[in-house]
Amino acid sequence: MVLGVGLDRVLADPARWHPVAGFGTLAARLEHTTYADRRSAGAAHVLVLVGGCVALGGAAERATRGRPVAHSLVTAAATWTVLGGTSLGRETAEVARLLETGRLPEARTQVARLVGRDTRTLTLDEVARAALESLAENASDAVVAPLVLGAVAGVPGLLGYRAANTLDAMVGHRSARHARYGWAAARLDDLLNLPGARLTAALATLLGADPAASLRAWRRDAGAHPSPNAGPVAAAFAGALGVRLGGRTVYGHGAEARVELRPVLGEGRAPAAHDVARGRRLADRVGLGALIVLAPIAARPARRRRR
Repeated sequence: MVLGVGLDRVLADPARWHPVAGFGTLAARLEHTTYADRRSAGAAHVLVLVGGCVALGGAAERATRGRPVAHSLVTAAATWTVLGGTSLGRETAEVARLLETGRLPEARTQVARLVGRDTRTLTLDEVARAALESLAENASDAVVAPLVLGAVAGVPGLLGYRAANTLDAMVGHRSARHARYGWAAARLDDLLNLPGARLTAALATLLGADPAASLRAWRRDAGAHPSPNAGPVAAAFAGALGVRLGGRTVYGHGAEARVELRPVLGEGRAPAAHDVARGRRLADRVGLGALIVLAPIAARPARRRRR
């Protein structure tokens, strides 16, 4: 698992032929066959795809049983496949660079690669806020949560988590088409992210510049957030960085625009350009902290197999 994290740091996500992109293509094609405006149809869609990935991971583990080197390489490859922290960090670093050099229109375009909201008219602090919220949530979704599942469930946990998280991004959002069909994907993703989000929030609190403010924001503000997992993570990051996240958020544009008034997280100032780089450094520390915490847990099954 440590080797897989190292591969992600060095290689990041390939521009082409990424296994997760291939899974997304397969899921989109299967949706054309399984779609119906019912929860049961969406649950079947999730069961086939997530169950298939878990079965694939189990087959890989059985095939390498008794061969520690082969098993380690398979685990490293699976870990690299499911992590996305390095690529997301690089995208965020570009947002920070554009903001710090006064190139707001380009920063709006860049941050649109990270968030689903309408970024065309965002102010500088709103672009910084969007980047920080994405950083915080992806510190959990793309790094800590998959490592948690990998530590406790091996390769099946890694692949199953990434399948569920990808399906949530594809069909789990609230739209006319997916309101019922995407219910199972959204609920499964919420469930699998529960431990990772809490570990992410705890590490952000411990490793941030102001643990007391981070803990205060987490306890006071997280419960008001519509997401049970994004709330603790974003609140802990806001307190740790001494900034204020949340507020008015616009999704879509024109006749399909939807305005959400997200709860305010933290009690600091509005984010500034330099806060994006600070947030990225905190996310890096959180990822390293999670690896230090989880690697011994992941090693225990290997020790049992050797005995």
